[in-house]
Amino acid sequence: MGSAAVRAEKHESLAYSGDVSALEAWEHLKNDANAVLVDVRTPPEWTFSGEPNLTSIGKEAFKISWKVFPSYVLNDRFTQTLKAAGIAADAKIFFLCRTGGRSLDAACAAATEGYAECYNIKDGFEGPLDASQHRGTVAGWKAANLPWGQG
Repeated sequence: MGSAAVRAEKHESLAYSGDVSALEAWEHLKNDANAVLVDVRTPPEWTFSGEPNLTSIGKEAFKISWKVFPSYVLNDRFTQTLKAAGIAADAKIFFLCRTGGRSLDAACAAATEGYAECYNIKDGFEGPLDASQHRGTVAGWKAANLPWGQG
């Protein structure tokens, strides 16, 4: 069982709204003016792996790291930063990380803070490894050919 599946079992009692594919998240982001994307990766990931580009739908992703670079300790101000960003408690929030693990943890944390609709983008930005041990080709934001760019 993959690490995201293990985390899902660990969090099954929490009120996060569930897992969605990158394409499902994109459709919600396009069609719901109040839906937001929160990218929980780190600044080096945004720079070197790329980041979602929502300009074609008139939006911008919120960049709030779940873990702090370079130590990768939990960002103890994550939910405070989420609130300070002005994200409404009743907004549909789609959380994104590299492969779906940190974003699941972030969705669960936000749900416990009173955010009503917190979704984990299950395969993240880059998805699982392919047969050649590369990411970005099997599943996730990049593999779905959704808009993204290099920072």
